[in-house]
Amino acid sequence: MAQKDKLTTASGAPVADDLNSVTAGPRGPVLLQDVHLMEKLAHFNRERIPERVVHAKGAGAFGTFECTADMSKYTRAKFLSQAGQKTEVLARFSTVGGEKGSADAARDPRGFAIKFYTAEGNYDMTGNNTPVFFIRDPLKFPDFIHTQKRDPATNAPDPDMFWDFLSLTPESIHQVTILFSDRGTPRSYRHMNGYSSHTFKWYNAQGEYFWVQYHFKTAQGIRNLTREEAVRQSGQAPNHATTDLYDTIAAGDLPAWRVCVQIMPSEAAKTYRWNIFDITKVWPHEDYPLIEIGRMTLNRNPSNYFAEIEQAAFSPGNFVPGIAASPDKMLQARVMSYHDAHIYRLGTNYQLLPVNAPRACQAATYQRDGHMRLGDNGGGGPNYWPNSMGGPAPDASFAEPPIDLEGPAARHPQDLTDDDFFQPGELYRRVMSDTDREHLVGNIVAHLGGAMKRIQLRQTALFFKADSDYGRRVAEGLGLDVAEVEGLAAMSQADRVKATAK
Repeated sequence: MAQKDKLTTASGAPVADDLNSVTAGPRGPVLLQDVHLMEKLAHFNRERIPERVVHAKGAGAFGTFECTADMSKYTRAKFLSQAGQKTEVLARFSTVGGEKGSADAARDPRGFAIKFYTAEGNYDMTGNNTPVFFIRDPLKFPDFIHTQKRDPATNAPDPDMFWDFLSLTPESIHQVTILFSDRGTPRSYRHMNGYSSHTFKWYNAQGEYFWVQYHFKTAQGIRNLTREEAVRQSGQAPNHATTDLYDTIAAGDLPAWRVCVQIMPSEAAKTYRWNIFDITKVWPHEDYPLIEIGRMTLNRNPSNYFAEIEQAAFSPGNFVPGIAASPDKMLQARVMSYHDAHIYRLGTNYQLLPVNAPRACQAATYQRDGHMRLGDNGGGGPNYWPNSMGGPAPDASFAEPPIDLEGPAARHPQDLTDDDFFQPGELYRRVMSDTDREHLVGNIVAHLGGAMKRIQLRQTALFFKADSDYGRRVAEGLGLDVAEVEGLAAMSQADRVKATAK
């Protein structure tokens, strides 16, 4: 290989693997020593100014979360410990890939971020309106988002970029199937569900821990736009979802969501049929039914969009006692990357801005100085720990219970198995209606039809692997040879890539 063809870090060091983060064992967590990952994510966060790199176009409102079930058996989080207890929240909904001026009706996942202003500090749930995601290793994230943005030469979205990456990343098939259903174009922010997607760790006062996923179920019912309706809405009212949320709350028709969780005992994860830390998979409800824990209602519009929504900063690393991260590789990277992005976009002291500061308690840190410092900057108190000057001290009683980690620290390759195609196949066969399947295929054909034929073949083979009817109908819609697609589907991913290289 010629020197110019070798991938390197910014300092020129050769990169041995650009697909797998360094983790402790195959299931993680990600190790901070992965300098290539850290460099890649940090650079990615600084590529665009001043709008958010992702989730740039959004709308938000304030409201209340009311706990409806005592969950202290599972978590020591106080805001979940008593039925009837209310916590102020800020919700922000967004499209993921588009710029601030993009249309609300674009085919795109929707961000679903909630900030709980609890008495133990701010807790953020940064999810989407889909229960899964495209990739399961954070090293791929900057590349994935690049393919959803603009071609570096034409400065326009490019279906070849879009589908080339996805067809080379088979783990994306589950999210692709959801995105190209009508749920990829929600009618409004009020008419969609929200999901944590990630698995989180809950732990109680006795030191027992559990694995948890969140579901926000819209009380308004799910309503979506067809492809034709979305195109028309984008031209006629590109801010329709933003306006709808504001006008609905202003009229007193308050949107609400049932808040539910799935809870898995810690030991069950070791023998469960799927890796629960793989964000491309769901937990079937027949295995772990939804447990309703509360209701979220939005009841107040921002008085100034920039101050209260544009400057709002959500981070999956904002935990409270009783809730913690899991070894999910994507979550591990987001815990670092979101905070880093906010420091870049809003400044070192972004957490002192009124919308981001704790409301039901006071923060007490040794962080001082920096650009745009608000308040008295700690006054004359100590700015170091340990100290004997009466400064705030750590409290070991809040430590979370440990989890066992094992395995060599290495870039563990991801195994592509039939499990990656089983859940999207089940979604297509068992969950979708005939109309849903018709719209799904039509939406895919309309978009994938703009890509090169070799990319069409490679991607359609992945649909075929999920379900033969799914792949056949897409192939027929694109005018591809179904037998050729079936042959590609029978190959390994490596052979399929070789067969469609040119």
